[in-house]
Amino acid sequence: MADSIHVVRDFCGAWERLDRVAILDSFTDDAVYHNMPMQPAVGKPAIGVLLDMILGQAADGVVFDIKHIVADGDVVLTERVDTFTTGDKKIALDVMGVFELRDGKIAAWRDYFDMAQWTKQAG
Repeated sequence: MADSIHVVRDFCGAWERLDRVAILDSFTDDAVYHNMPMQPAVGKPAIGVLLDMILGQAADGVVFDIKHIVADGDVVLTERVDTFTTGDKKIALDVMGVFELRDGKIAAWRDYFDMAQWTKQAG
């Protein structure tokens, strides 16, 4: 379990470094990334497009403040506050994340959050 938690903590750290390559390398080729209020991104190419949108347009800085993290084998649950900074605007989002790992990589990532919380802060 410690290894699974380590994989997810490293992944969150890659977001904080805005390291697109490390983020994308964390996924299996057939991974699914699903921000629950939106359509899922399936496969690395689709995940890459979503990353470009988030990192290229929506965020100059990212902090994943992990409040709780637990693992059961290859499943890791995180309770986080994700903060995205764009210019002088900050958006803090309460998130519950589920990571399913396979061979040390993320095969599925689902984040559950309130889109209204994002929209209200984004203006």
